[in-house]
Amino acid sequence: MTIKLYNTLGREKQVFEPQDPDRVTLYVCGPTVYNYAHIGNARPAVVFDVLFRLLRHVYGAEHVVYARNITDVEDKIIARSIQDGTPIPEITRKYADIYNSDLAGLNVLAPTIEPWATQNIDGMVALTKQLVDKGYAYTAPSGVFFDVAKMADYGKLSGRNIEDNEAGARVAVSEEKRNPADFALWKFAKEGEPEDAIWDSPWGRGRPGWHIECSAMAAAHLGETIDIHAGGIDLQFPHHENEIAQSECAHGTPMARYWMHNGFLDMDGEKMSKSLGNVKLIHDLLADWPGEVLRMALLSGHYRAPLDWTRDLLEQAKTTLGRVYGALRRVWAAEGGTANDTAVLDALRDDLNTPIALAELARLASEANQAADAKDETRMATARANLLAAGELLGLLQLTPAEWEQGGSEDDKARIDALVQARVDARQAKNWAEADRIRNELAEEGIEIMDGPQGSTWRRV
Repeated sequence: MTIKLYNTLGREKQVFEPQDPDRVTLYVCGPTVYNYAHIGNARPAVVFDVLFRLLRHVYGAEHVVYARNITDVEDKIIARSIQDGTPIPEITRKYADIYNSDLAGLNVLAPTIEPWATQNIDGMVALTKQLVDKGYAYTAPSGVFFDVAKMADYGKLSGRNIEDNEAGARVAVSEEKRNPADFALWKFAKEGEPEDAIWDSPWGRGRPGWHIECSAMAAAHLGETIDIHAGGIDLQFPHHENEIAQSECAHGTPMARYWMHNGFLDMDGEKMSKSLGNVKLIHDLLADWPGEVLRMALLSGHYRAPLDWTRDLLEQAKTTLGRVYGALRRVWAAEGGTANDTAVLDALRDDLNTPIALAELARLASEANQAADAKDETRMATARANLLAAGELLGLLQLTPAEWEQGGSEDDKARIDALVQARVDARQAKNWAEADRIRNELAEEGIEIMDGPQGSTWRRV
């Protein structure tokens, strides 16, 4: 079964051919854990979760190894520790747990491996030593730096020449560097920095540079050459460019055969930034919207294109998802069918074309409604199976229709359940006025009571 992916390195859509179909490897750059993650951080997590699901479907779940790292030593983490007077491990564990919980709320599967930077320091020191020994790195007053001039094809991922890299444009300014684009492999400890951010090395006490972390972790857990390396477009330069430089100069082999990057997320037509005050945290959005709504919104545009994040986008996603769940509810009891529609799968095999996949999901919902209208049990069972299979690939329809339609907190659902039961009791006592009062009270909240042979149920409308 053919999968085509846009390879940033080749600048074209290519047929994906893993090195070993029995061990397909995927690495996605994870979070730097010192604060809550914003919704822009969720886009690569969700997009490449769909890729992970697709690879598992095609090659088998046991044959796909997905690593998403945790960066738990970095300048911003150190600054947060000094500012709060809190040990670094306490900060990083707290926000790593929050990050993973938030992603679970978006139906993002846990990666096969979650390497933490601080647990892989030895590998980072060893990789840096390889580069020093081979003449690709030099020692300066503040640390050990990679000499980009020593790599003939530096810049091949981003298309940038060394001359294009001006100091200050995502390149750290420093007079001690031979070239403005040279980057730190190892940073010497500074006075006043916490001890839990300092390790020994052959060059002096300090900590690894950001870029060397991912190179070392990818090699240690997936191999010196991996199948797919992915992340946001903001990481293409300098992070991924520098990963390539380190890894390929040290190992003499390509770091990754396919490089994938998702586009930016904008807020109402503007770049998301703290200075504009338009940063939306995943944690906060999950308090106001169902996780699957946020996920559908993130998948509504093609992953390589920019996506404008608006309330209208969320409302549209919620309405569309509600219609799909409504169709699923109508065929929910028709079990035993076999999925036979591959349109969603086919869309995803074509460079994760989620807009087409979502359109096909809407078509499957229409077919489910038609089968229910015709009261055709066989077609209903097939429609149910097709919807659930498509939902599994997209990470949607992971609730029962009742769970979707009721929503809200557990306490709120318990309160509504009690009111519905009170109405049932009132009807049994022929207290029609009280039964009508409860129905009207719930209707004002947007709660519809549905009476049937199996009893009374409810949903939000």
